[in-house]
Amino acid sequence: MAYDRYIAICKPLHYGTLLGSRACATMAAAAWGTGLLYSLLHTASTFSMPLCQGNVVDQFFCEIPQLVKLSCSNSFLKEIFVLVVSASVASGCFAFILFSYVQIFRAVLRMPSEQGQHKTFSTCLPHLAVLSLFVSTAMFAYLKPPSISSPSLDLLVAVLYSVVPPAVNPLIYSLRNQEIKDAFRKILLYTLFLHQNYCHHSPKTTT
Repeated sequence: MAYDRYIAICKPLHYGTLLGSRACATMAAAAWGTGLLYSLLHTASTFSMPLCQGNVVDQFFCEIPQLVKLSCSNSFLKEIFVLVVSASVASGCFAFILFSYVQIFRAVLRMPSEQGQHKTFSTCLPHLAVLSLFVSTAMFAYLKPPSISSPSLDLLVAVLYSVVPPAVNPLIYSLRNQEIKDAFRKILLYTLFLHQNYCHHSPKTTT
């Protein structure tokens, strides 16, 4: 997403060449392949850990740090190594995204039109905010020291990186579309109309 906006804003004349169907398919395949490899590494590592402190995870899903807590052997060091490598790769991706946005903002600030600047910032900043929330909370969840761990804090951080970004992303991208805005407004008005109609015709009780 960041690379797409970087090309669209900073190199608009080369957009069709740099981001053709082949380039998009390559980036999608790389993202899916990296995600699959990441999942396989964690799955193989966690399934090889013996759990000798019960099998009840104090979380609403099988989060890896919670599984590490249940392990009582030195095999969990393999999982910690995988986590550190994963955090390093994620940090590199985040740095690349930040670099893309820095280039975008530099190009936007040179625009003479304030309306164009406002439109670009309103498009890019929500994506960057959600991405920052995901990366920061995920790294905190996986790399925080055990001394500051608590069930309530672990649950809050897990919700922030696993539930909030996927829930907010569709709103960020869809509400940029005027047709979706109009449809959403019609649904709200229709819901309000039904509620008022129900309240108006509902039988009133007297005492």
